[in-house]
Amino acid sequence: MTLISEIQPRQGKIEIESAEIISKDEPKEFEKFGNKGRVCTCTIKDDSGEIKLTIWNDDVDKYEVGDKIKIANGYCGEFQGEKQLTAGKFGTLEKIEA
Repeated sequence: MTLISEIQPRQGKIEIESAEIISKDEPKEFEKFGNKGRVCTCTIKDDSGEIKLTIWNDDVDKYEVGDKIKIANGYCGEFQGEKQLTAGKFGTLEKIEA
């Protein structure tokens, strides 16, 4: 299990057992290679700290502020000097019961 406070940029295989969504920005729509998509940035926290979480496409509508989530095989990138966590291509994001 990974604590949010321990996550570093360009780190993969991140496993977060339980984090809470504490804020959610408005989703943005985009077009890339002729395909439309949606992206949304949330802030999640655990007992050790908080981090931005990027969620994509169908997942945007699945999660709301207050939800507890679990991330398996996540990846941390960096955007404008800020760490951003995502489930990415190979990871999973799921809602868990509190």
